[in-house]
Amino acid sequence: MARTDRVDDRAKFGGALDDFPKGQMAKQSGVTDMPKALGRRNATPSPGVGALAALEGAALIVWNLIATPFIGRKRLRWGTVGTEAIDPLPGDEHVLEPKWSYTLGVDIDAAPEQVWPWIAQLGQGRGGFYTYQTLENMVGCKIANTTEVIPQHQHPAVGKEIYLHPAVPPMRIEAASPPHALVLAGSPPDIDAEETWAMSTWQFVVSPQPDGSSRFLTRGRSDYSSGWKVRLAFGRFPIEVITFVMSRKMMLEIKRLAELS
Repeated sequence: MARTDRVDDRAKFGGALDDFPKGQMAKQSGVTDMPKALGRRNATPSPGVGALAALEGAALIVWNLIATPFIGRKRLRWGTVGTEAIDPLPGDEHVLEPKWSYTLGVDIDAAPEQVWPWIAQLGQGRGGFYTYQTLENMVGCKIANTTEVIPQHQHPAVGKEIYLHPAVPPMRIEAASPPHALVLAGSPPDIDAEETWAMSTWQFVVSPQPDGSSRFLTRGRSDYSSGWKVRLAFGRFPIEVITFVMSRKMMLEIKRLAELS
């Protein structure tokens, strides 16, 4: 469970960036210390499967939509401590001046090497997203959340495409530094006019803590041109609400799986 006794003036996450393996931020690199459970199924059900899970996810989306005027700003920094929501993270450079962004955080009682395998295999047709599988598949995502580490998906390489939905253009891996950072970026495939553009990132960062645990942050940044189509796809409303509900579920499931490994 996330510890509540972690104080705000602990070592800031930004300092952990200096500890990232040099020369590995923009290229593929392997993790040599995989969990003992590599390739073996955990005694735990797949996340988000079944009618009750789908109802839970749908209810949270509806509730957050209604509550946005009251909790919208806090939701953008859920789980963060101190200045984490504004500290620089790997991948920020791909969207320098976002129109909107979020940073979410959670403590994990496991070393980064135990957290990374679950991040490395994220994706449709890979390990899934550990969210509300039944709900996602109701809109055609064709997701299969796994509860095992899949060896063939443990080496995300720069340039590789990661699908969120089989009918939606994939995001591209822009940086991979196991077991600390994975950065995805995406933009619309069809541009109706030269002045129409958009870019978004999905950043995953794992920072080691002095007690051997990990601090897990995810961040999304979006910038886009005017026009209702691009704003609907990349603007904050309603995408931010759906992203929050799904990302929070994903982070908590990664925490659970890593702590079990």
